[in-house]
Formats: sequence, C-alpha cells, structure tokens
Amino acid sequence: MAMNWKSLLSPDRLCTGVPGKITQERSPFQRDFDRIVFSGSFRRLQDKTQVFPLVKTDYVRTRLTHSLETSSIGRSLGTATGVFICENFDTGGATPSDIGSIVAAAALAHDIGNPPLGHAGEEAIRHWFTNSESGKRLREKLTDAEICDVEKFEGNAQGFRVLSRLEMPDQKGGMQLTSATLGTFSKYPVGSLVPERPSGVAGKKFGYFQSEKELFAEVAASCGLIQTGEGAWVRHPLAYLVEAADDIAYLIVDFEDGHRLGLVDYLELEMYFLQIINSERTAEHVATLDSPIRKAEFLRAQAIGYLVRQVTEVFISHQDELLNGTLEKPLVEYIPCRDVLNAIRQRSARGIYNHRSVAEVIGAGFEMVSGLLDIFVPCVDELAIEFSGGPAAGYRSRRLAAMLPFYTVDKNSALWRSSSYQRLMSILDFVSGMTDGYAVSLHQKLKGISL
Repeated sequence: MAMNWKSLLSPDRLCTGVPGKITQERSPFQRDFDRIVFSGSFRRLQDKTQVFPLVKTDYVRTRLTHSLETSSIGRSLGTATGVFICENFDTGGATPSDIGSIVAAAALAHDIGNPPLGHAGEEAIRHWFTNSESGKRLREKLTDAEICDVEKFEGNAQGFRVLSRLEMPDQKGGMQLTSATLGTFSKYPVGSLVPERPSGVAGKKFGYFQSEKELFAEVAASCGLIQTGEGAWVRHPLAYLVEAADDIAYLIVDFEDGHRLGLVDYLELEMYFLQIINSERTAEHVATLDSPIRKAEFLRAQAIGYLVRQVTEVFISHQDELLNGTLEKPLVEYIPCRDVLNAIRQRSARGIYNHRSVAEVIGAGFEMVSGLLDIFVPCVDELAIEFSGGPAAGYRSRRLAAMLPFYTVDKNSALWRSSSYQRLMSILDFVSGMTDGYAVSLHQKLKGISL
C-alpha cells in the first residue's frame, strides 16, 4: 500500500499525545523552523566546519551558513513541489507554503548533530571506539546494537537525538517537533543494526540510535511510513528534497568557496556552471562583469535556480515511486545535469576536500576528538562506580567532572549508574555538541598545551 500525503504531512507533535492542527496564521511547521533557529545546537553551527576547518578568512561558509543556504533551497523545492501535491492529493489542509516550511525546517537541522570538524569528527569517534583501550573495554558492557551505534557513529542519528531529546530535555520528545518535519529530516529511517535494511539510498546509513528507537517509531507511525522490517522504514518522500537541497548547496557553493580560496580557477568554475545553466543569454551577461568574484556569485545563483527547477520536475515525475517507497537513488541522479554535478563532485574531491590545508587540520582533529573521549569516558565510569557503592573516584576524575555539563553526570539516575551505554552517549553528546574552537581550546587546556 502506498503512503498518502495527508499522513505524511502530519502536524502531530512528538510525545504530546494531542492531535496536531494546521493553522494558517502561524503553521505548526513554521513553529518547527523557529524552534530550531532559536536552539543552542543550531547556534553552535556558527563555529563548526563545513569544508575548511578553523579557516582564518571571514568569507568561507561554516555549517551555520551552509544550513541556512540548504534551508533556503529546501523551501524553494518544497513550495514548488507543494503546488503539485496540493493540486493532486488530499493534504489535510496543508498548503504549498506549509510543505515549503516542512522541508525548510528539516533542511535547517540536517547537520545539527555533526560533531566538531564535520565528517572527520564522525570518523574520529568511530576510530576511537574501535582502536582505543577505553573503547575496547566498553564493548564488553554493551549489546550488539549499542556497539553498532558507536562503531558506525552517525551525525544523522545524533541529529535526531538532538531534536527529539537533547534540546528542551525536560520534556518528553525534546523540541516536540511535528512528525512531518522529523520524518522529512530522517534521510536514513533505519537503526544501526537491523535484520533487513531498506533498499537503495535510504539504507545507506542509519538515522537513529537505540536510545531513540521508540521515538523514531512514533514518528514513522504518525507519518504512515511503510515499514520494511524490524526497525526499518522507507523514506518520507520529502526527505529526498532535503537531500537534494544539501547536494545542490554543497556541490555548487563549496565549489564557489574553493574558487575564493584559490583552489579552483575561475574559468573552470565558469565552464561547469554554464554547462548547468545552458543559456547563451547568461553567458553573454557574465562576460560583461569585470570581477571574477562577481561573475562566480552570479553564476552560482543562476546554477542553483536551474537545479531547483530540474529537481522539482524529477520529484513530480517520480511521484508513484516516492509514495511506494521504491525510489532507489537521490533525486540529483535523475536530473539532466547529473553528469556535470558528478564532474564537480570529483573535481572537488581532488582539489578541495582532500587539499593539504584541510587534511592537516583534520588529521590533528582525530587526535583531539580521541583525546577528549579518552579523558572523559573513564571519568564518568569511575563516578558511576562510586555512586553505586564502589570505591571512590580518583581526584583527577572528580576535578574533570566539574568541567562536564550537568546532564553527563546524573548520580540520582539508576539507569545512568548501571548503563555504560547511557554514560557513553552522554559524553558523545558533550563532545559532538562542541564547536570546533571550543574543542581545540579544551583539548589544549587538558593536555597542558595552553593554560
């Protein structure tokens, strides 16, 4: 049975038990967007890496600016496809602008769970758990699914944890966003260790930890996502739009950043972007501009507009597959410009993402993230033993504990005292929530490099 848009656009808020209602004066999906904007986790993206870690220029994008740009593209995609959806399906009162708000909110939060140094931070956590002595000792105390959560640590799953638990932690469901927004946010609606993963891109990674499996199941049920097996569902159709918005933003905008830093020649950027735009009029106009920077900015804006139109057309033409949960690939792999985007992706991998200046900082970042985990994980374990009636924690652990947020040490919680997984997740929350600058500063202080 196919999914239906009325359920997919569910305004029900997580864990409230109260049916949601779509109102036009200020829609529930606009409220989702606003809650994310004002959250601490979103604010900290201003000092988290997009491509160039700890860069000294004030031009290059951070995760914050990348998220805002992705959200802007997502709103355009959601509103444009929303016109088609509202004309052809029962949406339960949702308008095209509501659908735009859902995609914009989900896209705004798409990187909210990323640790310091972006994807390198994720890999550093995985490497620490697999190779460090502290990580190896923990394995003996965790279930197979819990081990898989950390062994394959995912910023996407951490993002769902941030939205549904860590922000506004005093209320069940965290920020209590609508099911539509949370479903759209979840590009990988599957746990880390399940008997059968959904096929195609939806099963490429995982989207929730064991600690949030019941919360995710509630979202999936509210949206009417098709379940493919235990702990696994097909994607919400709008999640494809979030993915497309992210693809457009990082492929086009990161390439523009590469040009500003001298890693990509302007003529090369012009060649690729004009292939996307395919307009003699645009080519003639850009030739009249004097500054390569202004030329690049103009071409970037034009290229994004053309890609938005192509993705919208592909989304509409694949509607049946989207509602049946059978679309195997990201939307950008179906558009006419897919070969040009793949060429940009390959060029960026060679000359931008693997540039020596990036690699040097990321290499040091591995040591930083691993070092912080090596310091704080044994610390909370010592405290848990003491609070459970065992030997007193050492002086070092007591002093380190004074540096931790309140939620990482909960002596009154029987679950925290008894569960190595819960304690580990609390430290991962702490470390992954750090900005790049704070992580560097704290690591240097703890190692005696800077006092």
